Amino acid sequence: MGISQYIKEIGRGARGAKPLTREQATDLFGQVLDGTVTDLEIGGFCLAMRIKGETPEEMAGFLDATHARLQMIPAGDRPLIVLPSYNGARKLPVLTPLLALLLAREGLPVLVHGSASETSRVLASNVLAALGHAPMTAIRPVANGEAAFAPTELLNPALKRLLDVRRVVGLRNPGHSVVKLMQPTAGPSLVVASYTHPEYARVMAETFELTGMTALLSRGLEGEVVSDPRRTAQIDGFVRGVRTELQSQQAGTASEVPGLPKEIDVATTAGYTRRVLDGELPVPEAIATQVRHITQLALASHA
Repeated sequence: MGISQYIKEIGRGARGAKPLTREQATDLFGQVLDGTVTDLEIGGFCLAMRIKGETPEEMAGFLDATHARLQMIPAGDRPLIVLPSYNGARKLPVLTPLLALLLAREGLPVLVHGSASETSRVLASNVLAALGHAPMTAIRPVANGEAAFAPTELLNPALKRLLDVRRVVGLRNPGHSVVKLMQPTAGPSLVVASYTHPEYARVMAETFELTGMTALLSRGLEGEVVSDPRRTAQIDGFVRGVRTELQSQQAGTASEVPGLPKEIDVATTAGYTRRVLDGELPVPEAIATQVRHITQLALASHA
């Protein structure tokens, strides 16, 4: 079916729009990624989906189309830990690099992927580069005990172009949901996902169940997948789509975290990350707990 017919179905507003089947969503998103549609049609698709919102079946279809077109990271002998990083630091330091390097220290292969969606924010890729981890320039295996960063355009240039539509229209689109859920590897993986609004949590959880993915889901830090070091958030684990609550949410926010800097610039964040890894500062308990849950899920999924 042509994209115009799909836009007619999804573009009737929040109440009048009809959800797509998984197969229809796969076809539609494949057309978007393949570049067989015009910029105007892509804009119509993005705005219509922004108003309607994605269903789990549609997200599953979007992921099917994406996985069929990704440049996949070769499989290793341990599940690849996938950390999408697209938000960066806004008020607090971006701690996704710390999470990635702590997981690598556990002997796991870790892939961080992302691209700039906000020009004013400090990104995980900036901090990783300052710590000596330059972005990948070609698809290759990620070794056990390694934390690597892959730009989105390396995995799929069309997906990066879809993300960049936000710079024109000022609104997120399904591409921003896809990159936070996709599995960019040909082998076993564990996707670490986060949400900022409860409604996204429901859709993401149902998508994991529908697609049989192995994942960890919790409220992240300013849109990043790393746990907020000031809070105890609910954490759910999924092993081949089967959901288990790993940690319940607790009320309250700590007024300060030992050693956590107030500045969010690259040099300060890299310095803090290095000091934590060297044992000069404590690992924030919320992040240490997240590392334990991810490690245990990886072991369970590979059993």
